[in-house]
Amino acid sequence: MIFGRIKSLDAILATAEKKSLTRSLGAFQLTMLGVGAVIGTGIFVLTAEAAQKAGPGMMISFIIAGFVCAFAALCYSEMSSMVPVSGSAYTYSYAVMGEMIAWIVGWALILEYAIAAGAVSVGWSGYVVGLIQHAFGINIPHLLVRGPFDGGMINLPAMAIAGLVTWLLVIGTRESAMVNAVLVAVKVTALTLFIVLALPVMNMANFTPFSPLGFGGISAAAASIFFAYVGFDAVSTAAEETKNPQRNMPIGLIGSLAICTVFYILVATGVVGTVGAQPVAGPNGQILAPGSIELANQCAAIKDAAVVCSKEALAWTMREIGWKQVGNLIGLAAGLALPSVILMMMFGQTRIFFVMSRDGLLPEVLSKVHPKFHTPHVITIITGLFVALFAAFFPVGLLADISNSGTLFAFAAVSIAVMVLRRTDPDRHRPFRTPAVMVTAPIAIIGCAYLFYNLGMPTKLMFVGWAAVGLVVYFGYSRSRSHVGRGSIEVHETDSDAPPQPVPPIV
Repeated sequence: MIFGRIKSLDAILATAEKKSLTRSLGAFQLTMLGVGAVIGTGIFVLTAEAAQKAGPGMMISFIIAGFVCAFAALCYSEMSSMVPVSGSAYTYSYAVMGEMIAWIVGWALILEYAIAAGAVSVGWSGYVVGLIQHAFGINIPHLLVRGPFDGGMINLPAMAIAGLVTWLLVIGTRESAMVNAVLVAVKVTALTLFIVLALPVMNMANFTPFSPLGFGGISAAAASIFFAYVGFDAVSTAAEETKNPQRNMPIGLIGSLAICTVFYILVATGVVGTVGAQPVAGPNGQILAPGSIELANQCAAIKDAAVVCSKEALAWTMREIGWKQVGNLIGLAAGLALPSVILMMMFGQTRIFFVMSRDGLLPEVLSKVHPKFHTPHVITIITGLFVALFAAFFPVGLLADISNSGTLFAFAAVSIAVMVLRRTDPDRHRPFRTPAVMVTAPIAIIGCAYLFYNLGMPTKLMFVGWAAVGLVVYFGYSRSRSHVGRGSIEVHETDSDAPPQPVPPIV
């Protein structure tokens, strides 16, 4: 039965009761938390990708992606406030829709966290390599800093940063809240400086044609740009610490997403208005796919003289309009801030694996804790190895799209879970209730399905293939070893130093 083997919500909540937190966050603090969690990686690294798909119309793409995020976030908030334990969407699905759905969601979350960490690693490489070349005059061959799809052979800097972050996670190093706040300030300051310098020198002719590939191009860009909003669930997972969550959660969620959307539109406007953002066409006038060898070859032919060809779009734009040192500063800001994002994503991934292993769905060795560092070192090393390989050989756009496919599936599952639980357990205490849930949840589900539909065909096929592999693993290994299937329901007083939820990625 597809909805069989439901993990007791009471057992899950017994874990949460061991971790009651002080309700101290108001609407303003939640809004700022969301802004800090969202702004960053996506706008730094995906602007060129969006421009190749939508041209100047990518500004509309940001609005569409933010709209879908807002509805998904409202659903996510109800579940996270009601079930504030580790495991995220995997745990929610286990409690509501059963083990097999939970397994698929957990399997999809691998795409959200691990693949996203690879995408950020590639983005970090682009900015750092550009900084080294322009600030120090050191020319690094493309063969060593780009993957095969981008006209290179292997992205060594991306591999290196993924390896460094893995080592930090194994020894238990986590950035403090103060360090994180400083890094958020660095990112926001860099983007603000970009806006201040770019907007006054815009040329309105660069906005024509506004949508060279039609609304289909805008939709495809929205599906990619969704990556720029991942991290908004930082607000959702703070529900347990929020004063008057029914009032303050929607303000924090919608407020932070609105601020970020305006920020993103201003940055996109600055890029389009100053250097233009028309897609690069092939020799015969055909529009080339982002992240393809054909586009890499065409960019080499025009000597990367277009923003869609740049691996450091914002820094490149600043240099093109005469602010070379500011471009270097933006490259430095990205180089400093993005490793913390990789760390957060990999941390979240290892905790998802940890919970699945503890439930018996993955081998027990994966939840083994290091005797000295007290971290799940086995799964951390395995995760780091795969992240490094993804970063070494695949372009940032493809990785971001694959990550989005897993994220969209997980958010749709959470939205379904909210509606199901309202009917099956209507009297359960909910610190936050999704407003008009029978309207909000379907909009979130349809929005996620719409963005998933607009991902590239290779991405969708890869997701289907990944899900198929997951089902083979589930029926071949996990189902027979599941603790719930064996009748063993455990209450955990601790989560091996994991937070109530996997720390959401700050992107």
